[in-house]
Amino acid sequence: MISKKMTDALNLQMNREFFNARLYLSMAAYFESLNLPGAAQWMTAQAQEETGHAMRLHHHLRERGARIVLAALEAPPTQWDSPLAAFEAAYEHECKVSRQFDEHMALAQSEKDYASTIFLQWFVSEQVEEEASTDEIVQKIKMIGDHKGGLFMLDRALGERKADD
Repeated sequence: MISKKMTDALNLQMNREFFNARLYLSMAAYFESLNLPGAAQWMTAQAQEETGHAMRLHHHLRERGARIVLAALEAPPTQWDSPLAAFEAAYEHECKVSRQFDEHMALAQSEKDYASTIFLQWFVSEQVEEEASTDEIVQKIKMIGDHKGGLFMLDRALGERKADD
């Protein structure tokens, strides 16, 4: 049986993941406005991945017999100062999400909720990948600097990402 405290925490995170999807869709729209379709594709794939994370939480809650609560979501930002600023914001956001999952893991362990502990381990591992992939892009944009050709080449590479990555 899942506790109310764990149910509330996972419902909160499920709604955060739905927000995360909207954040990345907003970033995709920003990149489209800059005529950077590859970065937009990367962000769209990331949004789809975040929706998948939300649904994974939804499924776990349902399997455990918990009440699922969908909350209102705030609007994500719509503008960034530069492509670098947008990817830095994405990286910082992924670090924040990692801390959130660490907190949920600590709660599951303190409650001896082994089913949720095992379930949450996937997210803890996933966040390592999420941080690394966004930081890699940040570092590449920093290396490119003001060289538009480099940004064009990076955009082309980012466009190769598919939704199931």
